[in-house]
Amino acid sequence: MNVVLIEDETMVRHMLRKTIEKAGGLHVEAEFGDGKEGLDYCLRVKPPLVICDLNLPGMHGLEIIRILREKQPDTRILVLTSSTDGELPGRFVAMGVQGYVDKSEPLQYLVQAVRQVATGGLFFAAKTKLKPARFLPGQDASPVGPPPVVPGVEPLSKRELEVARLVASGNSSKEVASQLNLSVRTVEKHRANIMAKIGVRDVASLTRYSIQHGLVTL
Repeated sequence: MNVVLIEDETMVRHMLRKTIEKAGGLHVEAEFGDGKEGLDYCLRVKPPLVICDLNLPGMHGLEIIRILREKQPDTRILVLTSSTDGELPGRFVAMGVQGYVDKSEPLQYLVQAVRQVATGGLFFAAKTKLKPARFLPGQDASPVGPPPVVPGVEPLSKRELEVARLVASGNSSKEVASQLNLSVRTVEKHRANIMAKIGVRDVASLTRYSIQHGLVTL
């Protein structure tokens, strides 16, 4: 798969290129330090994967994402940034970004993210901690508002909503089991049912679903 890299720091860009190409099956076909130049190239060539920083000369990364989403919805986007804005992960999800990696994370996270996004998955690695959605008084199990429903997908049960919310908030199956007074095996079964119902295969996708439908907040 060909990759376009848009990153304004030359040393970082070269390091990223070497790391990406070592991941196997990927080739950086072009790299840019200017956001506008990078976008213009992407609009001409229509690459399958774009890795983009945010604070770029020429054009901000969020504007690049917006335009690519509008004109090239099939292009997959992985954001790599050092921004500490806690609202960004949720904003990326809303914009349809497939991946986000904080530059302060280990380099192995980038390799995992590139592989995951390139093969059709999602990958979100940020230091921002997701929080369970707020509840109305007396409603310990249901988030504010009606349960989320995805067209064409069976709605989640009350217990499945609880499990989905806790898993998406970063809890392991063991931690979920402890909080809900369930066995780990039961929690794993609920997780499998949840993913089957909403049509996802990994926790990153479940997290995106949970953000979009108000089960967790940033």
